[in-house]
Amino acid sequence: MSDSGVLHFVVGESEAGQRLDRALSDLAGVPRSQARRWIDQGRVRLEGKVVRASRAVVAGEQVEAEPPDAVASEAAPEDIPLSVLYEDADLIVVDKPAGLVVHPGPGHPSGTLVNALLHHCRDLSGIGGVLRPGIVHRLDRGTSGVMVAAKNDAAHAALAEQFHDHTIERIYRALVVGVPGADEGRSDRPIGRHPRDRKKMSVRTRSGRPARTRWRVERRFRVAGLSWLEVRPETGRTHQIRVHLSAAGLPLVGDPNYGRSRRRAPSLDRPALHAAVLGFDHPTGGERLRFEAETPPDLADLLGRLSRREGESGD
Repeated sequence: MSDSGVLHFVVGESEAGQRLDRALSDLAGVPRSQARRWIDQGRVRLEGKVVRASRAVVAGEQVEAEPPDAVASEAAPEDIPLSVLYEDADLIVVDKPAGLVVHPGPGHPSGTLVNALLHHCRDLSGIGGVLRPGIVHRLDRGTSGVMVAAKNDAAHAALAEQFHDHTIERIYRALVVGVPGADEGRSDRPIGRHPRDRKKMSVRTRSGRPARTRWRVERRFRVAGLSWLEVRPETGRTHQIRVHLSAAGLPLVGDPNYGRSRRRAPSLDRPALHAAVLGFDHPTGGERLRFEAETPPDLADLLGRLSRREGESGD
């Protein structure tokens, strides 16, 4: 939480043993490079002392960080249409379309959700950095669905704490290759960088971080050999759902990067993954908020065609 510009955190079991810069990145919801800059500038104290970024943290230790004053964002406001589900003085909730990159980066200097938010809000939190103002969490470019962004640093810190503590409700829906016999399943395999392809994540790693994902079958399309799943990630690792489902033999339809199957459905050129529900406590008022984004047209159309092909008899 934030008090007079100072952010206060307690190291949890999931951060124990990590370098301070990596742990702070998770705790504050900021890029690791930014956490490292804060530490190098003497803006971070561990148990009241300024320490090196490489210092390993221990569960229960107190971390205090004093971010520098927010600077004008280097990302430029752009008049990009937004589907706003909710907005107040502290936050904005949007339904992100597939294909929209969340923040500027290599290959995507503009035309991102951040550019759209800067035009729409004009008062985003500065804690996320000059290219990621207000961003508390991310969805992959090809993933559609609900996202929340903070409008001030206090809201950002409060939301980041909820993501860190896994008190956020997140429900995804996914179309996968395969027809599992079980109605539900769970994966708790750690996730880390792929041992050979550093752009990918994998469960086959020696330095993986704890990750947990639950899934439940909502519909089986036996004729097509596909299934529609409800997926609940209990942690927030990079590409977690895609990696865990692929490792379970249920790779996403339209996902060329994970799993042995590269099967693509007609008229779908992106991973068939949708962030359907996002629930959290309001960072100021404390009331529980819950937002749901309808299945987007490309997935809804595909599911309709699969249902007609399957017939009216169901599973």
